[in-house]
Amino acid sequence: MPSLSSAVQATADATPAATAPQDPLALAAELAAQFALTAAERDRAGGHAAHERDLIRASGLLTLSIPSAFGGQGASWQTVLAAVRTLAASDSALAHVFGFHHLQLAGILLYGTAVQQRNLLGATVQQGLFWGNALNPLDKRTAARAIPGGFVLDGVKSFSSGSVGSDWLTVSAWVEEAGAALIGVLPTDQVGVRVEADWDAFGQRQTDSGNVHFDGVYLPSALVLQAPGQTPTPQSTLRSQVAQLIMTNLYLGIAEGAFGAARTWTLDHARPWFASSVGQSSDDPFVQHRYGEFWLKLRPALLLADEAARLLDATFDQGAALSAQERGEVAVSVAAAKVLAHRAALDIGSEMFELTGARSTSNRFGFDRYWRNARVHTLHDPVDYKLRDLGRYALEGRLPEPTPYS
Repeated sequence: MPSLSSAVQATADATPAATAPQDPLALAAELAAQFALTAAERDRAGGHAAHERDLIRASGLLTLSIPSAFGGQGASWQTVLAAVRTLAASDSALAHVFGFHHLQLAGILLYGTAVQQRNLLGATVQQGLFWGNALNPLDKRTAARAIPGGFVLDGVKSFSSGSVGSDWLTVSAWVEEAGAALIGVLPTDQVGVRVEADWDAFGQRQTDSGNVHFDGVYLPSALVLQAPGQTPTPQSTLRSQVAQLIMTNLYLGIAEGAFGAARTWTLDHARPWFASSVGQSSDDPFVQHRYGEFWLKLRPALLLADEAARLLDATFDQGAALSAQERGEVAVSVAAAKVLAHRAALDIGSEMFELTGARSTSNRFGFDRYWRNARVHTLHDPVDYKLRDLGRYALEGRLPEPTPYS
C-alpha cells in the first residue's frame, strides 16, 4: 500500500503551514482553566474526552514540538513540558494524552529519516493530526512478518495511551527472525487496526489507554522508523528520557493541582480545630507546618525537573553527535526529578485530606482524583529502579543503562 506515504507527502506539499500560537503557555493555561470546570465530572464518567481533545487540537498546541522547518512552532522541550505540567494541574488525563502525542513526534525526530520527518511532521501540521501510542515495549504480543515492500502486523498492544480518537499511531512489533522489535507508524483507520476503548483503571480514566488490535495490517517499509535489530544510538535512546520527563511533569502538575485545591479549601472553607484556639484554620501553626512540608516536597522537584528539561534540550539539539556519556547524564538528571515528582504527587494527593477535613471528601468535589491519578500513573515503571540507578551513580559514577524506561 505505497499510497500511505505518498498521501502524506501530497498533503504536506499542497497545504500552507498553519499559523503558530503566539504564547503557547498562555494557551495551555486557558485550556487548563476550561478543563478544570468539568474535570471532576469527567473523571467520574471516564471514557473518551472527544470535546476536550478537539479543543487541544484547535488550540494549535499539537504542533508545539515540531521544528519550524516542518511548519511547527519549534518550541523547546522546556516549553512542551511546562505545557504538560500546566494542563496536568487541572486534568492529568488530558495532559497525559497531550504529552504522549508529543512523545510520538519525538520518536519521529529521533528515529525517522529526513524524508519521514518531512512527510509525517509536515502532515501533522497541515492536517492537525493527533498521535496515539501503541508502542508498549514490554508487550510483545504484536508480531511483524516480513513481506516484499514491508511487513504484516498481527496481535494486540496494551496500554495504548491516546489511541482512541487518534489519527496516527506509533507501533512496535516483534520480528521473530531478527529476535528484535521494529518501530513504525500507521494511520489509526488503516484496514485491520481496531482500537478497543476498554481502559478501566481507577485513575487516569480519560487517557484512552486500552488495547489496540492488529489483524493482517500492512506496514510499508516507508513507514518503518526503526528496523528490527537496528543498533540504537545515544541519540535514538533519548526517547525514553522524553517519556520520563513527560511523566515527571505530569506528576508535578498533579501535585500542584492537589496543593492548590487544598490551599483554596483551607483559606476559604476550612473550620479551625476546636483545640487550636485560632479564629481561622490558616492561623493554626500545625496547618502552617504541614503546608511548609508540602512546599518542601514540591519546590526541589520543580527545580530538578526544570534542570533536567534544560539538559534534555541541550542534548536533543546535538543530534547524532550526542555521546553515550552525555546521554547518561541526562538519564541521571531525569531519574532524580522523577523520583521527587513521584513522591510529591502521591504524598500531597493523599495528605491534603488531613488539612481539608471530612467535608472535603464529598464526591462532588472529586479531590480524590489527584491521588488516584498519581497512583495509577506512577506504576508505569517502579520507582525503586530509578533509586537503584541513582545509587549506582552516586557510589560508582555508573550511568544508567539505556532502556525504554531509563
